[in-house]
Amino acid sequence: MTDLNRQTFGPRLSSSGTEFRVWAPAHREVRLEIRDSDPVAMDRSEDGWHTKTVEAPFGARYRFHLPDGLSVPDPASRFQDGDVHGWSVLVDPDEYSWKTTGWKGRPWREAVVYELHVGVYGGFNGVAEALPKLAELGVTAIELMPINDFPGERNWGYDGVLPYAPDAAYGTPAELKALVDRAHELGLMMLLDVVYNHFGPDGNYIPAEAPQFFREDLHTPWGGAIDFRLPDVRAYFTENVLFWMEEYGFDGVRMDAVHAISESDWIDETAAAVRSLEVETGRKLHIVLENEFNEQSHLAGDVDAQWNDDFHHVFHVLLTGEQEGYYEDFSEDTAGKLARTLQDGFVYQGETSPHSGKKRGTSSGHLAPTAFVSFLQNHDQIGNRAFGDRLTTLAPPQGVEAATAALLLCPHIPMIYMGEEVASETPFLFFTDHSGELADAVREGRRKEFSKFAAFAGAEVPDPNALKTFTDSIPKPHPERADARLALFRTLLTIRAAELAPYLDGCAAAGAEVVGDKAVVSRWTLGDGSALTMAINLANEPVSLSSLEGPVLFESVAGAADMARSGSLPGFSTIVLKEPAA
Repeated sequence: MTDLNRQTFGPRLSSSGTEFRVWAPAHREVRLEIRDSDPVAMDRSEDGWHTKTVEAPFGARYRFHLPDGLSVPDPASRFQDGDVHGWSVLVDPDEYSWKTTGWKGRPWREAVVYELHVGVYGGFNGVAEALPKLAELGVTAIELMPINDFPGERNWGYDGVLPYAPDAAYGTPAELKALVDRAHELGLMMLLDVVYNHFGPDGNYIPAEAPQFFREDLHTPWGGAIDFRLPDVRAYFTENVLFWMEEYGFDGVRMDAVHAISESDWIDETAAAVRSLEVETGRKLHIVLENEFNEQSHLAGDVDAQWNDDFHHVFHVLLTGEQEGYYEDFSEDTAGKLARTLQDGFVYQGETSPHSGKKRGTSSGHLAPTAFVSFLQNHDQIGNRAFGDRLTTLAPPQGVEAATAALLLCPHIPMIYMGEEVASETPFLFFTDHSGELADAVREGRRKEFSKFAAFAGAEVPDPNALKTFTDSIPKPHPERADARLALFRTLLTIRAAELAPYLDGCAAAGAEVVGDKAVVSRWTLGDGSALTMAINLANEPVSLSSLEGPVLFESVAGAADMARSGSLPGFSTIVLKEPAA
């Protein structure tokens, strides 16, 4: 459990009672309200902290009463009764008895990440029930989309407003701990998607307590930027990362859209704090970033990896032919860009983006392949389409299978999106549970956003607030292809675990060549000196290439390796070979 007394935010427990704390520098007086008790004045320090120690049982409901009459939840609430506008709950950190107290985590090179949305699984207990099959498949890490408290019963999680509180729609704190415990029993790492670049539009009371928390001179797509120049603000989020790792046993976090955090040195400061916790506990802990700007500087320090959108975009363009929006950046020399993403991770390393007209990215070829989390689908790339289309509905099955083999057998860290392993064609739509004017604004904003795309012009984009939009997003296996696709994933992940993962430390790119409009041959030297070769052809027609040598690890089309040795790479195929070290 977390040592609550070294947490700046949230209640502190002691033999003399519970110290309730809130940073509200905008107010001279704040009163503590405990349900069924009289409000009591809190003590204020010069730096704006209001504290009060009282006797309070676990389960007590409390909130803070501001001078203007507004009563607000604890911004570091550990759980809520009555959603984001309700009472905060004093949680017993020792309520759950851990089974896997000896768990120390897994090295990053072994990561095969499976991203999922807790709500469509029915909550924490539903996810726990699904874990054995995922572990048997070869998944080694589960990444939960954000679970912090959001308004309503359903949400992607990026509208959260209480970063320390698991949403009650998914279950209790004890049930979340049981989920993490079960994952560890099965040898699975647990990663959590966290959002530190903004708060949601409904239920964020921090501006009423501490308007200093936000900047007036800098804005993001979600409003005023969070002011990471302030020590208390930095501590609020750094401690949140440590809280999830210590109190709930998460093995790592994925930080959402860090390009929208103005003071990027905070990322390195937090990563250093995680490394200190790693040394203190002997656990292997991980940090993954999402950074739209392809900024690699954090990867040279204590950050493990970064999502690689470029990998997705290249494969998507090759498989679907789409060129609108940011896919415009990958419409020319697409095979060359495929070679570059396989070798260097980022495609854009300082070049000008045709789509934005701005330079994007920094050099990345010197980084280890495991510094990149690559994927063919994820919540954004599916859900940010008007109708939540999965790749399975946009590309031929043989092409998807060839791309899947490339993803799972290249040295990058692969990420699978829920349902991908059963060839699901179920959409993943954008859904919320707002009401009133906010619901109208979200609905109309969503429809306006897609009106400029030719593919969606005149179409009725699903209402994000409709219950049906959520239920339509629950993944279902493909009625005909599910078993074969599942077998493919199992085969590929078995090969990865035996032939790649043990040798990824020290792995380096060894060159790539374009052999067709949609075909490349890429090579790497693994950490043990063995040579890995991958030939990919995402066109329907075969292409000529120089003869490939080495034992075959996998071919996505029967007989493809023999054809390649004869100088022809079949259409929609991936071949992987591994030559032992000399």
